[in-house]
Amino acid sequence: MTLTLRTLTTSDTEAIEQVRQYFRNYAAWLGVDLSYQNFDQEMASLPEGRLFFAEIDGRPAGCVGVRPFSEGVCEMKRLYVDPAERGQGVGRALALAVIKAAKEIGYKRLLLDTLPNMRMAVKLYRELGFNEAPAYYPTPVENTIFLALDLDNWSEEEVCNENLSHLFDYNRAWARQMREIDPTYFDKLAHLQNPEFLWIGCSDSRVPANQIVGLLPGEVFVHRNVANVVVHTDLNCLSVIQYAVDVLKVKHIMVVGHYGCGGVLAALNRARVGVVDLWLRHVHDVHNKHFAEVDNLPVDKRHDRLCELNVLEQVVNVCHNTVVQDAWQRGQQLTVHGWIYGLKDGHMHDLGITVDTLGDLPARYDAALKALDA
Repeated sequence: MTLTLRTLTTSDTEAIEQVRQYFRNYAAWLGVDLSYQNFDQEMASLPEGRLFFAEIDGRPAGCVGVRPFSEGVCEMKRLYVDPAERGQGVGRALALAVIKAAKEIGYKRLLLDTLPNMRMAVKLYRELGFNEAPAYYPTPVENTIFLALDLDNWSEEEVCNENLSHLFDYNRAWARQMREIDPTYFDKLAHLQNPEFLWIGCSDSRVPANQIVGLLPGEVFVHRNVANVVVHTDLNCLSVIQYAVDVLKVKHIMVVGHYGCGGVLAALNRARVGVVDLWLRHVHDVHNKHFAEVDNLPVDKRHDRLCELNVLEQVVNVCHNTVVQDAWQRGQQLTVHGWIYGLKDGHMHDLGITVDTLGDLPARYDAALKALDA
């Protein structure tokens, strides 16, 4: 792959027309009327200022512009990367080209504006050293983020990918969104934790409990570990269960695995991955218990089946927990569920093991096992 950047002039008519199309795509994607930014005049005056055009192996890949704003100050405009070429460093290369050009011209400060939903752009700008700035023009678009870069004190060598300022930007955007939904949301959240659900799930970053089931913070108590394992020697998990059942009085405990679980795959393949091998012995035990059922399947079916069986066994472990049994003994409403999540479609699947008394466990477990083979 060869990424090239060039500065366009009025003679680059074909590339300029491509840039115009990129600008139209950008405006359409935003879903915002950009007339307040004199967008039509901007389109007509291309390539005013300095306009960079990116290509990958000769294919159009993206564009960005830099234009004067005031004495010693310039503005980055319309950074856009073709959707087909994203994830290849085009945006970063274009942004760096603007910064270097601005320094070369002699500007002291570089401004830009963006929106919270342009998450990758916000992340890039923050990594490159841009900081929050006051609004430098009036805008009807709510939540516009204004950023600025001090060019005198910037060097590419000091750019730090460990800069996590973009996470604070995301946080403020999220908090603002929650207040728009309910102005009293955080006041209520600060004074009350009353969830009905305990989620015991995998640590996998692709399986966030609240988002998957559409619940807000405060509505689900969460415990996560590698491969959603519940064992009587894990004081962390046991403490969570005890607090959820005895103090929060949750009504449901959901053990939630997911297809494609890396921990389960490591256990299935007997792969050595480090300290976590000790933890995955619990999943090895599940495999050993159901060895014939798993290994008689076609190779491409074994991983998902072990993910399902692992959920069933962890539900059994939850039901055998003394905290859960004591709750049932005293008549407390509490139901344990076994579910699995599909990474490929985002859907939850009920594995058919739902238990609200210890006496029901054997029959529910056997029925769930048979359903897997159906």
